[in-house]
Amino acid sequence: MAERYDCTECEESLYGQKYILKEESPFCIKCYEKLFSSTCEVCQKLISCTSKDLSYKERHWHSECFLCIKCSRSLVDRPFATKDDMLMCTDCYSNEYSAKCHACLKTIMPGSKKMEHKSSSWHENCFTCNRCQQPIGTRSFVQKDANNYCLPCYEKQFALKCIHCKKPITTGGVNYREQPWHKECFVCIGCKQQLAGQRFTSRDDFAYCLDCFCNLFAKKCAYCTTPISGLGGSKYISFEQRQWHNDCFNCKRCCVSLVGRGFLTCKDDILCPDCGKDI
Repeated sequence: MAERYDCTECEESLYGQKYILKEESPFCIKCYEKLFSSTCEVCQKLISCTSKDLSYKERHWHSECFLCIKCSRSLVDRPFATKDDMLMCTDCYSNEYSAKCHACLKTIMPGSKKMEHKSSSWHENCFTCNRCQQPIGTRSFVQKDANNYCLPCYEKQFALKCIHCKKPITTGGVNYREQPWHKECFVCIGCKQQLAGQRFTSRDDFAYCLDCFCNLFAKKCAYCTTPISGLGGSKYISFEQRQWHNDCFNCKRCCVSLVGRGFLTCKDDILCPDCGKDI
């Protein structure tokens, strides 16, 4: 007597019947489909053993149901993309969701190199300088009036030129007497120290730091012989072609301050009225 060979699920004999082995257990076609076959995402019908089962992220389709949601073209053996679980061919996905080139207005296809700046996008070959028409790539550029310029072209066409060295000013500019300067070019005519960010003055159209201006042009104190700048509201005393710092305007003998008081002179000295009684 021959040994029985039955379906693992319904125990019906499989002799002369088609069956499928799963983990070495035999199943009739009906039981196998009921237990293990998937349901198509589109038509909601069972995907039979004789049909091709296409799967993506634990979802399943008949091959004839695996279509672009927009144009209904088959996606079998084609690249595709998903949006909110919807399948689309790459053409439809690009037309719907991919960025458009700011220059040529065509779609920037997925996987192609894209240049972006301030919410605008370009094909790599469309991202060019408005003046020389050369691709900018990853080089520095300046945007002006909705156009992009490489730095050399921007400097030639738009950048102010330093009144001293005549070269374009791209950063660190200083405006003095309505003329543009590089910070490093705007220096004291005397000591060559940069004047940007510090107090300075001018004489005969030349700029000076305060130290150089005082040393060159300021009057000297008759007592300490150092310059009296008179700048920034500093006070000084002037009498008969001589000047004193306020702190230096003191009686020669008793050293009392004579600011706001009467005084006497004896040759080059100044004296308070008390010390001048003996003169």
